[in-house]
Amino acid sequence: MSMTRRTLLGSAVAVAAGAVTAPTARAVEVPSLWREFGRTPLTHPQIPYVGRAGCHGGATRFPRHRVVADVRDFGAVADGTTDSAPAINRAIAAAGRAGGGTVTIPPGTFRIDDVIRVDRSNAVLKGAGSGRTRLYATKNLTELIGTYGSRYGGDKSSWSWAGGLIWLAPRARWESLVAAIRAKAWPFEGWTGNRRDEWRTLTELAPARQGSWTVTAADTSSLRPGALVLLRLADDADHTLLEHMCGGGPGPEAYFWDDKTKLTSYVPYEWPVRIARVHGRKVTLERPLPLDLRPEWSPLLTTHVAELTGAGVEGLTLEAPETPQQPHLLDKGHNGVVLQCAYDCWVDDVTVRHVDNGFGLVAASACTLRRTRVAGRGSHHPYFCREGSHDNLVEDFTIEERTVPAPAGTQLHGINVEGLSSYNVWSRGDMRMGTFDSHRGLPFANVRTDITLTNNGRHGGDASAGPLFGARFTHWNIRVTNGRAGLVKIDGLAPYSATVGIDEVREFDQIDVPDFTGDLHTRLELYGSAEAVRPRNLYEAQRRLNGAGR
Repeated sequence: MSMTRRTLLGSAVAVAAGAVTAPTARAVEVPSLWREFGRTPLTHPQIPYVGRAGCHGGATRFPRHRVVADVRDFGAVADGTTDSAPAINRAIAAAGRAGGGTVTIPPGTFRIDDVIRVDRSNAVLKGAGSGRTRLYATKNLTELIGTYGSRYGGDKSSWSWAGGLIWLAPRARWESLVAAIRAKAWPFEGWTGNRRDEWRTLTELAPARQGSWTVTAADTSSLRPGALVLLRLADDADHTLLEHMCGGGPGPEAYFWDDKTKLTSYVPYEWPVRIARVHGRKVTLERPLPLDLRPEWSPLLTTHVAELTGAGVEGLTLEAPETPQQPHLLDKGHNGVVLQCAYDCWVDDVTVRHVDNGFGLVAASACTLRRTRVAGRGSHHPYFCREGSHDNLVEDFTIEERTVPAPAGTQLHGINVEGLSSYNVWSRGDMRMGTFDSHRGLPFANVRTDITLTNNGRHGGDASAGPLFGARFTHWNIRVTNGRAGLVKIDGLAPYSATVGIDEVREFDQIDVPDFTGDLHTRLELYGSAEAVRPRNLYEAQRRLNGAGR
């Protein structure tokens, strides 16, 4: 079955590569990497297959639920002075009790003095449009929930990279996180609970190769089509799983992993996926395997905390007070929208303004952020993707230029990815400030494509979090307006990765050295030829071929 898909997809890519060579008004070029991808689309050594990234496999339309509540019926008032957070949260809870539905917010300004919790599956919070419905958030997360320290020690505020004033997370998971924070028992934030112990084995898996759609299970009695399960891969004493994430070979084998304690705390690798079909011991997944399954990594399908699914936020602006940005890593939590332990959820036509951190994916997978915008006085992380977030799509996004100068001691990142996050896509972006921020933590197989960037941010990450990049990172058609390389031209940094069709850039300000010695097996094509590369958008090109892939 997987061989049939691979053959069909490979043939379709080859046809597409030929099609884009037709004469146009300006000279365009098809890189050899794209033609190679057609021969091995699911296992290409430098380019990941991301054609199914996003909500419902990258669907262009989000689910539409019947309207079940208007926030005014629960006491919300668009006068800018009445605290409407309790009313909005009551309306969302009512939608949950009804089995899901759309909660509408009419035009106007609604003051909120608490977190808006989209914590019921199939509940959608829908404003009248980002230019018409405004939520004015008067308090930050430190005031509302409490000080949130780092589980790795020090005096950092975890509100610098976690939590949102609109927070999409399953109700029980959100409540457990808040309880742990208030008890100062700083939690893990992912799919297996605050101590990573809330799971049980469903079945062991036989060896399989990256790119396979079907796995062989020892026991399928607990597996059902449509169910969300967690693929769990442990590492061995020699860290061969981490080496595999980096493409393998002498460089990763020579790397010293044992002192990278923050990185090793992210293992096991946990990848949520829905089951498409069960036939005998064969289990077909809705996405191809992100990595090999090898006996030494004890591959399992397991349970996890209850997910949030089918939920969304649409058509509104969230605005915080215009307070000065805090010193680096001391954010108080005037944060925007965060999706956590969410699967097949979305955000559409949402702007955040004057926030510490804009849009976050925290242990979130198969979600789409579309037509989102970060505006106002400047933020720490305009977008962050961490704690094992996979298969997400961020498209048609904008980071506006800050409206006030950056205070001393603050830091600007950009589109962040870290913490073993994989197969995420950032597409069609307008970044008027920021950078391509790999925050260490060995993210791998991520794509940034068709983006215009004024590259003036800085990347971060503790040394204990390990390498900046794993394998199969791809930057494709990137227009850099100020000529700064900083983590955009990655052929000298990322192993088994690709930089295709970017403007000529040079290193200045923050200069990095590769984490691995020897040949990185990276590729650089059409350097200095942004906009000339075809296909123009790597994700969309893979997406057009998605039907053949399935």
